[in-house]
Amino acid sequence: MLHHTLTGPEDAPVLVLGNALGATTELWSGFSLPFRLLRFDHRGHGGSAPVQGPCTIEDLAQDVVELLDHLGLRQVYYCGVSLGGMVGMWLAAHTDRVSRLALVCTTAWVPDKARLDERIELLRAHGMEAVADTIVSRWFTPACAPDVVARFRAELLEVDLPSYLACVEAVRAMDLRGDLAKIDVPTVVIAAAQDHATPTELVRHIADDLPDSELYVVGDAAHLAVVEAPRTISVILDDHFGND
Repeated sequence: MLHHTLTGPEDAPVLVLGNALGATTELWSGFSLPFRLLRFDHRGHGGSAPVQGPCTIEDLAQDVVELLDHLGLRQVYYCGVSLGGMVGMWLAAHTDRVSRLALVCTTAWVPDKARLDERIELLRAHGMEAVADTIVSRWFTPACAPDVVARFRAELLEVDLPSYLACVEAVRAMDLRGDLAKIDVPTVVIAAAQDHATPTELVRHIADDLPDSELYVVGDAAHLAVVEAPRTISVILDDHFGND
């Protein structure tokens, strides 16, 4: 079972918050939303136990389905960043558990597989320390507070290496483009203008292919835009999920 927290008013709708690869539930520490918030850690991240062997985006999504079943939650709102957004797309396309969806700084496929191949090679040869600075430099803009960057870098180094590798390989193999037409729930898609991991044009492809979506581009933020621009994104999410 995934490590999770469930906080907020018991009579409020449940909003599930899915993390980026290499991040934990701390990703959402700057958020105050009028929902019952279900935060979880992907396998091998934060408080979640490692799972041996390879995995797919479907496997990671089924982890979330198992968590929802465990908590007795039939249907939820879902917001995911990066890997969390990929999981959200799979859930919305293949299950009836998501009634409204938000996708932040994510993509339905990875055109530049060479970058991930290089990361996988470095991870296998030298461990997480060899890639940590490169990853974190894509997460934040140069203007981000150094203590915030250091905190997220430290969390990244604590992630179980085999689990992280399995998730990277799942992202590399993923292609959800054919699933987008199956997503029939209202969706908000958020890009960050300074995100070099999932540039705006990649995020825009998702919005273009979804039957019912709106696209927003946040200015002064990079890949972990929910950390650098929490107030802006909170307003977008509150408006989107509050209109059900």
